[in-house]
Amino acid sequence: MKKIILLILLPLTYVSCDNSKKITLTKLEGSPPYFNAKISTASITLGDENEYTFTFDVSDYELGAQTINNVESQLANSDKGQHIHFIVNNGPYSAHYINNFKKKLNKENNVILAFLSRSYHESVKNPNAFILTQIGENKIDLNNEFLFYSRPKGTYKGKDTEKLLLDFYLVNTTISPGGNKVKATINNTEFIITEWAPYYLQGLPKGEIKIKLELINSEGKLVDSPFNPSERTVILE
Repeated sequence: MKKIILLILLPLTYVSCDNSKKITLTKLEGSPPYFNAKISTASITLGDENEYTFTFDVSDYELGAQTINNVESQLANSDKGQHIHFIVNNGPYSAHYINNFKKKLNKENNVILAFLSRSYHESVKNPNAFILTQIGENKIDLNNEFLFYSRPKGTYKGKDTEKLLLDFYLVNTTISPGGNKVKATINNTEFIITEWAPYYLQGLPKGEIKIKLELINSEGKLVDSPFNPSERTVILE
């Protein structure tokens, strides 16, 4: 049977009720806020075979620098520093440490979210720290409510398996105890998240970890929006 835990707007640790090894979800504290960090689109140009060159303007944020804080040693951290998370159609992100790069896209519609990321992959959550756009045919309404999956991702080894960052990006929506929420299902344990913030997971078993994120309304029903829900599998070795 699935366990449900309600996350209130307090810096508490939320624990499953399973009597075996407990999976916990805890709000991550201590990251620099980067209130003035900004990313904007300078240019998008099409080359051969649907390969696009993206150039972004980034201000008050240093790509390639290590994020200075009191949490980086506790989470998987990129030695290449701060970067841009680039997400197409809510698929796994690619990380970019400079402000211009090439990406091959399909001919159909490509909904693109690009946001600033700390060196340990936590997103910067201010109104100017992201770009949402689309390229291709069959465009959708970008005024929809969106939940984009970011972390965790891939394979974790050694000490990186002890704490996994859970992070997502909200666009055109908010979450609160009385409004929309995010339901995070980690294997068979459910957490209800009511504050848009970074969290970290502990108590995960080795092997495959299945993660499902759902944007739900105040009645607990799935919000009818593109890419909702999101599902990933990560590996702990």
